[in-house]
Amino acid sequence: MPSETPPDLESLPPDSSTVLQRRGDISLSRSSGALTRRLEEFIPLSEADRAALAQLSRQSTRTVEAKRDLIRQGEAPRSLFLILEGWACHYRQLDDGRRQIVDFAVPGDLCDLNLFILDEMDHSISAITRLKVAAIGGEVFRTLVTTHPNITTALWWQELVSKSIHREWIVNVGRRSAPERIAHLLCEMFLRLESVGLTDGFSCDFPPTQGDLADATGLTSVHVNRSLQELRGRGLVELDRKRLTIPDLRALQELAGFNPDYLHYHRLSRHTEGTRLRPSRYKLPGA
Repeated sequence: MPSETPPDLESLPPDSSTVLQRRGDISLSRSSGALTRRLEEFIPLSEADRAALAQLSRQSTRTVEAKRDLIRQGEAPRSLFLILEGWACHYRQLDDGRRQIVDFAVPGDLCDLNLFILDEMDHSISAITRLKVAAIGGEVFRTLVTTHPNITTALWWQELVSKSIHREWIVNVGRRSAPERIAHLLCEMFLRLESVGLTDGFSCDFPPTQGDLADATGLTSVHVNRSLQELRGRGLVELDRKRLTIPDLRALQELAGFNPDYLHYHRLSRHTEGTRLRPSRYKLPGA
């Protein structure tokens, strides 16, 4: 799919050009800000580092419609993908069509830093919602990591977190009950979204379907539905029109046996020990 090229500002009337430039600045700020905020969880970044990350978000962009693959297992990867807008998932599919989602990707996520050393993909990446991604070439990425050591260190941290998440997902599928699996996944995704500024109080957009949740937790859609009904009945979650609200984060964490240490997010301390003891300190929407 061709890159999205902005209109030539010089060909527009002055007023139109100004409005378009402002809109572009806002969109770029949000897109690059998610990646910057993600990496600054791990190490302070300089102004030059932040500018380099903003430039990274200006790389060749493409839009992928919901339920379409960004790249498929067996294909040769040519770019590293940065999620700018929307949700994606990493998945493996068996010969008989059964699918296992092995991770979700949200704005600010870089999809697999090791793609450049692969001859072919060992899994697929698919759009859950309409996606906007930046396709980052190998030479651009190599220049970034060789000229910005702080960013390189932060990316090492991000890879560590990615491996920690995969280990936790294995535990989730292998050892937790159905309600615990769903509760744990909701806790994790809420905190991952919070870390890049995509939550509003205790609410966030949550577009995965029950089928997606089933494929991510090794359950059937029926078990996912029953588990969500149980969590709703206990007053732990509200899920309506792809919007998630967690009225009692502490209680949801306790039911899931959720320990956020594996995420290694420094800012999230306000959502762990303090929240576990005093969840009422945070004002909920409508409260």
